Amino acid sequence: MFEVPETRYAKSGDVNIAYQVVGDGPFDLVQVPAFVSNLELQWEDPAERRYYERLASFSRLIMFDKRGTGLSDRVAVATLEERMDDLRAVMDDVGSQRAAVFGSSEGGALSVLFAATYPERVSALVLYGAYPRMAWAPDYPVGITEEAWADVQRHLEENWGRGHEVGSRAGPRRQSRLAQTALRWERLSASPGAAVAIMQMIFQIDVRHLLSAIRVPTLVVYRTADLAHAVGSRYMGAHIPGAKVVELPGSDYFPYLGDQDAILDEIEEFLTGVRPVPVPDRALATVLFTDIVSSTERAAALGDDAWTRTLDHHDALVAREVERHRGRRINTTGDGMLATFDGPARAMRCAQAICEAVRPLGIEVRAGLHTGEIELRGADIGGIAVHIGQRVSALARPGEVLVSSTVKDLVAGSGITFTDRGSHVLKGVPDEWRVFAVRN
Repeated sequence: MFEVPETRYAKSGDVNIAYQVVGDGPFDLVQVPAFVSNLELQWEDPAERRYYERLASFSRLIMFDKRGTGLSDRVAVATLEERMDDLRAVMDDVGSQRAAVFGSSEGGALSVLFAATYPERVSALVLYGAYPRMAWAPDYPVGITEEAWADVQRHLEENWGRGHEVGSRAGPRRQSRLAQTALRWERLSASPGAAVAIMQMIFQIDVRHLLSAIRVPTLVVYRTADLAHAVGSRYMGAHIPGAKVVELPGSDYFPYLGDQDAILDEIEEFLTGVRPVPVPDRALATVLFTDIVSSTERAAALGDDAWTRTLDHHDALVAREVERHRGRRINTTGDGMLATFDGPARAMRCAQAICEAVRPLGIEVRAGLHTGEIELRGADIGGIAVHIGQRVSALARPGEVLVSSTVKDLVAGSGITFTDRGSHVLKGVPDEWRVFAVRN
């Protein structure tokens, strides 16, 4: 039996993220919690404690409370990108360069985004009862309608702190026992407003387009009678390349309830049998293209010497903003620039900052962004995602930042607003693409 680990804090920007580390196994395993959690309270329930001790018996288990929940700072609801930063901050704080990532339910989407964005830091991916999207859509008919979801949120806010929400997620035989302790768990994990806000964010999540970018060994586990999560897990298992899918009987939402050993046996076998993964040659990134509007005309009007000085100032300002927003400048194109970012919201803010920064030089730039899988070619990059970003940039007006629908979907809940610019055929790229202008 392990001692209850000490709760520590990692700094993610200005936010303190609570985490614990237990076990001394041969590899790191990061547990990404579902919905809400409380690190210290989870050790009080015997079944939950046994579950985490079993995980820690074959790994160095790293657990954290997501921002806005549990022992982490109670801040406004975060985007997936911000929570990805929190996960990375915890790994950095404990000195974990590479880890298996285990996400449950809503934590599965965050785990998918992290694995696709940082494949070099993820040795394996485990998903339990996870789903890529919660909302109904014409191409995702297994989702929940807005009307049904509104009822869920209304019930949640009215009953949060009474144990009803958590108790309802257990199998019928355990609802009564769990409800006796669930009311305290709910109150100490999140406030009613935070719980509702998190549920609203969950309804906007859609990571389906990221599944094909996963390049690490992946295990998808779910219980067949947990219907709300089984359909999403089946979808993920079918769309993640090479994923191993395991169906288990049962209806419990929480993995530590019911036959927890059936789940733990699958996880332990999968993780302890993993061989070293080759250095990845592909990764998920947000691609940013900028270019100076009417550069030829401006060069002719200013003359060679003045135009060269203007370009030098432009390049310095662009480099400063890319660095400030934690991007990586790939190359310059004479009157433009290509950069990549590990988060779309930062990339959009960088693009806006560049547009503002260069105006005093008497020039305007346009910018285009797309998030997708890129090919890593040493210091350079390639792939269809790069071409899409370039084509989107070419559609932008002076001083405008245009993004693909993929970028827009990934920043749901961030507060960033957009204007629909319609569907376009991008030269050399299959299908039509919908683009959106970022509002200032």
